Amino acid sequence: MAAPPASADAPRLPPPPAAAGDGPHRPAERSETACEDRGSARTASSGGGHHRPGGLWSSSNAESLDRLLPPVGTGRSPRKRTTSQCKSEPPLLRTSKRTIYTAGRPPWYNEHGTQSKEAFAIGLGGGSASGKTTVARMIIEALDVPWVVLLSMDSFYKVLTTQQQEQAAHNNFNFDHPDAFDFDLIVSTLKKLKQGKSVKVPVYDFTTHSRKKDWKTLYGANVIIFEGIMAFADKTLLELLDMKIFVDTDSDIRLVRRLRRDISERGRDIEGVIKQYNKFVKPAFDQYIQPTMRVADIVVPWGSGNTVAIDLIVQHMHSQLEERELSVRAALASAHQCHPLPRTLSVLKSTPQVRGMHTIIRDKETSRDEFIFYSKRLMRLLIEHALSFLPFQDCVVQTPQGQDYAGKCYAGKQITGVSILRAGETMEPALRAVCKDVRIGTILIQTNQLTGEPELHYLRLPKDISDDHVILMDCTVSTGAAAMMAVRVLLDHDVPEDKIFLLSLLMAEMGVHSVAYAFPRVRIITTAVDKRVNDLFRIIPGIGNFGDRYFGTDAAPDGSDEEEGASTS
Repeated sequence: MAAPPASADAPRLPPPPAAAGDGPHRPAERSETACEDRGSARTASSGGGHHRPGGLWSSSNAESLDRLLPPVGTGRSPRKRTTSQCKSEPPLLRTSKRTIYTAGRPPWYNEHGTQSKEAFAIGLGGGSASGKTTVARMIIEALDVPWVVLLSMDSFYKVLTTQQQEQAAHNNFNFDHPDAFDFDLIVSTLKKLKQGKSVKVPVYDFTTHSRKKDWKTLYGANVIIFEGIMAFADKTLLELLDMKIFVDTDSDIRLVRRLRRDISERGRDIEGVIKQYNKFVKPAFDQYIQPTMRVADIVVPWGSGNTVAIDLIVQHMHSQLEERELSVRAALASAHQCHPLPRTLSVLKSTPQVRGMHTIIRDKETSRDEFIFYSKRLMRLLIEHALSFLPFQDCVVQTPQGQDYAGKCYAGKQITGVSILRAGETMEPALRAVCKDVRIGTILIQTNQLTGEPELHYLRLPKDISDDHVILMDCTVSTGAAAMMAVRVLLDHDVPEDKIFLLSLLMAEMGVHSVAYAFPRVRIITTAVDKRVNDLFRIIPGIGNFGDRYFGTDAAPDGSDEEEGASTS
């Protein structure tokens, strides 16, 4: 699997300018900055390098190695950002259990519901301790966009046999050889991420040289940064990378960094680190890693200290991301007009009772208490109606009188409810009232006020949702833009299209057509369908802002409906 000899094919970006007091070989190390706490990067990494902890080393000895590393340049002015999007406050809200993005993910699919362009994948290669992860994080910080996935090769070491584990315990197993990595799993994971799918990534335990039982779930990649020492060592993997960057750092600096890291972070002794370096790390770099420099699109000398190179890379990535921008809502507004309503639509029978409840909740003079009461009644009827479309099979039970009764029972594995926040969560009590022990997930989608496009900000879905029938709940659907995004999220998590049921109290014909056209096997269930949507994408005659009327919050000055435009569908 050795790569061909190195050449000068890849452009080598200039080294960073020397700061006052810096020698010709003293790149400025960059510490983590406040903007990195934005939460815009999801990371799947088990750390850098592969070593078995062993032995003891005092912190004073580890700290003495700092003097061998290039110092931070004190004469250099702070690097300016390449975008104007950085804000003083990070665009997310954090709680003890959740991270909610306030800068959302725009549509990654077209009006047909399919992904139009794959996520942009960047490969970062280079020797051990060359600064690949630091460069990756600096790129993420400078990009200043959410929904970036950082994927490390360290997560994909193969599980060792008993004999190999014994060798590793004595520093006699070569973790710097291509055969140490599970390239088949790397390729399949990267393919799914590029396709917008949810993936599970192994978590590698460097102490036991095995994969932990619980794997990490990653989803929502507009940009994928894949880094590792063998990032360019596999031909199939290379074909998945849209940009290939080789981080070129002096071997002495890499050795000192490795010594410092393994001694201070992994409890290794200096003898063992140097033994492994001379026996495996350095020969592997010369044979497998350095030759891959020739396949790189860009070579970055001095790694994280080369801010000029990083800025040029970020500028190119911004232009690539701009080409991937989509306008979904406008396309939906001009499509599927004058078509008959689809067969996948089911409207609750408009009995006098149902029409009477609609009259009450549509009346602008209705009090909040009455609005809530009759909305809940309609929700309960809607849920009961929707459950009749679930698969049932024949079954026989015995009655208390000892007689057999030929009945029906649910033929699926489980039912899961997913609400589109915020109005969709008002339907959760009705679902819980009729489905015992139902699991609930949530998706937060809001409209970007500048672009008018829906954006995904947050999602929390139960595990193994792909096996369930999913009831997707939102109170109103106008253009269908947010409902389509929610359906796309479920499909990306491997929920079969024909197992998704979209429920809404009120829908516009436009929204029905949009969802049905993009996802013809999704069952659409509602209590009423209104004919028109106005120029502001509000349902006419409509119901008003359902969320404001239900929760008692103030409506927007233009009377807009959160569910009909300002935030979701």
